[in-house]
Amino acid sequence: MTAAAPCVLVIDDEAQIRKFLDIGLRAEGYEVLLAANAAEGLALAATRSPDLVVLDIGLPDREGHEVLAELRQWSQVPVLMLSVRDSETEKVKALDAGANDYVTKPFGIQELMARLRVLLRSRPGEPDAPQRYDDGRLAIDLARREVTLDGQLLALTRKEYAVLAVLLRHAGRVVTQQQLLRDIWGATHTHDSHYLRIVVGKLRQKLGDDPASPRWLKTEPGVGYRFISGN
Repeated sequence: MTAAAPCVLVIDDEAQIRKFLDIGLRAEGYEVLLAANAAEGLALAATRSPDLVVLDIGLPDREGHEVLAELRQWSQVPVLMLSVRDSETEKVKALDAGANDYVTKPFGIQELMARLRVLLRSRPGEPDAPQRYDDGRLAIDLARREVTLDGQLLALTRKEYAVLAVLLRHAGRVVTQQQLLRDIWGATHTHDSHYLRIVVGKLRQKLGDDPASPRWLKTEPGVGYRFISGN
């Protein structure tokens, strides 16, 4: 029996964007629901239970941030935010409010599809994130708390390992600085981003990962970090 195609709800007031995404998503085999405003979008989310929501921040009847906040009261469906606003503040606000990813308009359809595939793989109800990563060079075993590079065991500090483990568990998705600081250092350290920069810098040195051309750890400037998998 063939599994049902994932259903993607697009909430965007721009007709051209809705048409562009409708064509692109259907070409990739997705079922698509379209809404031109917040009221339509929330109604479809409640009645059709989509597997993923693409949500524009600038809607005519309500801000996308408000829609996200209401949606998060009763659903953990993955949400990818769209916006012409590319400021770091906007991105952090969306991600900290419960968005799973953020894409700035204009965007390429292939990048968007790649982001959606990552979110669909990690949606609620799916198996837990893998306990092991191995791309032939870097191997991370979360169960054993071991990290090897080219077959050599890396000596990571507790904080370096913790950062790497959190990023791996959210592979392909951006994790905000505040989330990392809260999860690893505690709620009183959410503004101590210099701690995080130091740890990530040392982690990159041990991995031999060039920040200008990252293989594993990508910086999202002013927002957070993303573990790159599948290269």
